[in-house]
Amino acid sequence: MSPQQPDFRRAAELIAGADAIIVSAGAGMGVDSGLPDFRGNDGFWRSYPALGSRGMSFAQVASPETFRSDPSLAWGFYGHRLRLYRQTIPHDGFAILRRWIAVKPVGGRVVTSNVDGQFQKAGFPSELVREIHGSIHLLQCLEPCGSHIWSADGIDPQIDVEACRLVGEVPRCPHCGAMARPNILMFGDGGWNSAHSQRQRTMEQRWLSEVAQAMANVVIVEIGAGTTIPSIRNFSHQMIQEYGATLIRINVREPQVPGSKHIGLAMGAMDGLQGIEAALGLTHDPSRSLDFRV
Repeated sequence: MSPQQPDFRRAAELIAGADAIIVSAGAGMGVDSGLPDFRGNDGFWRSYPALGSRGMSFAQVASPETFRSDPSLAWGFYGHRLRLYRQTIPHDGFAILRRWIAVKPVGGRVVTSNVDGQFQKAGFPSELVREIHGSIHLLQCLEPCGSHIWSADGIDPQIDVEACRLVGEVPRCPHCGAMARPNILMFGDGGWNSAHSQRQRTMEQRWLSEVAQAMANVVIVEIGAGTTIPSIRNFSHQMIQEYGATLIRINVREPQVPGSKHIGLAMGAMDGLQGIEAALGLTHDPSRSLDFRV
């Protein structure tokens, strides 16, 4: 099958025959919603020209050390992202995935390296989602002073976008008064509180035990996950090895798959998911149940 003729039909057959679906998603999942993809310094600096003018890479800014050395810059960056993610409407591909998972006898799960909370915003129950790098919608103490994690709903950061700086006081830990930071795994981050992500992983492991017991036919739909930071790809390959899952990989630049039974679609999330949906012959019926098996 040539790149000009994506194998939507075979992908649709895999989805139709699956007992369970695992969605594994990287940064490319959000591009069709208008979210930036920080692939390479050029893309990052286009989104944050103030940081580009200083020659600061994503790895330099996304570090707990920046919160200590330049708090208003660190919170300018993360505060801007928090506001952006709150305003962003998830694209229609999220609803397609919801429909697929909702009708499967063993259900499904989402594993994502994204910290934007878009799956939950699109209606996925939080019990079905594991955020392996944390969530920008949760906060923790920078020190940290303990195991506390709390919601970011109470903060509304005002940002000088041109300077990429927070206007006003930085958020504070309600327990000790030290600076708060997003509950996100950053670069060089020995202080990340992984308790929330670990709870999500525990729920996922319980579900995977059910998958194994049921000898379920598992299909993993991997979307927008590259090889630069291969966390999501590694997870997908783990599911192939441990549960015999079949992989549908949707990736604009790196669609290669590890064997002929798997499918690679060289395109973005929306095009890939809509193409498979059309091949399934599904149409959106607002009255159709989207109750999830949790």
